[in-house]
Amino acid sequence: MIDPKSFADRFPGDFTFGVATAAFQIEGASKADGRKPSIWDAFCNMPGRVHNRDNGDVACDHYNRLEQDLDLIKEMGVEAYRFSIAWPRIIPEGTGPVNEKGLDFYDRLVDGCKARGIKTFATLYHWDLPLMLAGEGGWTARSTAYAYQRYAKTVMARLGDRLDSVATFNEPWCIVWLGHLWGLHAPGERNMQAALYAMHHVNLAHGLGVEAIRAEAPKVPVGLVLNASSIIAGSDSEADKAAVERAHQFHNGAFFDPVFKGGYPKEFLEALGDRMPVVEEGDLKIINQKLDWWGLNYYKPDRVYDDASKSGDFPWTKEAPPASDVKTDIGWEIYAPGLKLLVEDLYRRYDLPEGYITENGAAYNMGVVKGEVDDQPRLDYYVEHLGIVSDLIKDGFPLRGYFAWSLMDNFEWAEGYRMRFGLVHVDYQTQVRTVKKSGRWYRELASQFPKGNHRAG
Repeated sequence: MIDPKSFADRFPGDFTFGVATAAFQIEGASKADGRKPSIWDAFCNMPGRVHNRDNGDVACDHYNRLEQDLDLIKEMGVEAYRFSIAWPRIIPEGTGPVNEKGLDFYDRLVDGCKARGIKTFATLYHWDLPLMLAGEGGWTARSTAYAYQRYAKTVMARLGDRLDSVATFNEPWCIVWLGHLWGLHAPGERNMQAALYAMHHVNLAHGLGVEAIRAEAPKVPVGLVLNASSIIAGSDSEADKAAVERAHQFHNGAFFDPVFKGGYPKEFLEALGDRMPVVEEGDLKIINQKLDWWGLNYYKPDRVYDDASKSGDFPWTKEAPPASDVKTDIGWEIYAPGLKLLVEDLYRRYDLPEGYITENGAAYNMGVVKGEVDDQPRLDYYVEHLGIVSDLIKDGFPLRGYFAWSLMDNFEWAEGYRMRFGLVHVDYQTQVRTVKKSGRWYRELASQFPKGNHRAG
């Protein structure tokens, strides 16, 4: 096993090591203190949508175990905690009255982190849209972008004096394509036009959110977390290389281009523009505001072939087979070089600010045996991917931190509770937390930082 102390020498002394979670995945208490349902509460209640009809009613009961869980984060040796704020707790109907009790909870969370010397990286939206807004069209309605702006303003007015960093959104790709095109996530739409409307309105909400954050809390660095696809051609043929470019425009460009270049990708627009909502005067200027940082969530590569028949919609690609048969328990190919290729490609294409790996991790479902969880494959996954991060830093890429996904096992969206990503095992019957082998290793690594304020390389 790689010694975490010597491994630490591969990173700059002021590199930030953290852990990440999301509100709906861990908080539970879905009806407590004025919270109203989100689209995910509704989605969980629809048969056939979520494995075993699992839901977020209890999850990791984090809402009621906040202090113990903050102690756990402190014990993990990390410098920073990335968490999300639940809109249905703050403005339960999406618009209308603000729920003070919801804000109180995040006050306690932020103050608790501060008291323990843990930096707070808040995400304002991690998929839990207030259900009432679905009646107005949800993200397919332009009005939702303005409802989000007010929500962002409300949160920052209350917490902005104490947050170390804030992201407007987590993974617009999932909100748009998984939620509105493929129906795998809430709200379960399967319609390209709906997805394109959601895409533009999420992008617009991001820009409006940046304005709201800067108006309320100008000192807090603001960013956006994107799960960009590391797209690799299935062969060296020209057709497959062209397919990679189209796939880039669809999976990455639809979000990166408006934010970092001020427009939508060319071929994407040619193919799909007639089904998009009206991009109003000034929209792209709002979306294209300079960010202080950006976050990348990476788990696996995406390999594509050209679809010569051009069946269905842009980007006209087919899935190519994985390069190896090594997979995590969720079935995702393990390919750490995909992270390197992706970061290099994105910095080549876009003028990006400093970055963080805001999520990276692996699903392995080992249980507790005699008080221990031996999840060596997860530990190996972390070593491999962190090795790539250190190489990228050495090559001059401005990566400032890394957040392991996830602090603890939790509600894994459509997979329910059957997939475990945690550094800490959760027994959902008893809510007992057990630090896994990978968690102990990560604790040893993270506790080496910060080591004085210097940059390597």
